[in-house]
Amino acid sequence: MASDSFVPILTDSELKEGQIIRVQISGRSILLIMKGGKVFGLSNSCPHMGCSIDKGILREYLVMCPCHGWKFDIRNGQYEENSAITLVSYRCKIQNGKVYVEIPAEA
Repeated sequence: MASDSFVPILTDSELKEGQIIRVQISGRSILLIMKGGKVFGLSNSCPHMGCSIDKGILREYLVMCPCHGWKFDIRNGQYEENSAITLVSYRCKIQNGKVYVEIPAEA
């Protein structure tokens, strides 16, 4: 089994500070967000009613779902008002001018 499951998805110049980009990786809709020079990856489906979050608003480290205003911390996916509710969080890295997203192996 490969120990490195990071997938190159775009160049670092395609993602700007404070920007939200939706990408499809292995059938998953994932948000990539550049904040503070780091890339954060989150699932693009709000657990409240399944709305896409890619058209949401980013304020500091919170992204707000455009449908009903739920706010999630991009650093860990936690819902602002109840940390037991989370978005799936994906580890990301920038290496050799590319943005990589870690996709866990299917069980």
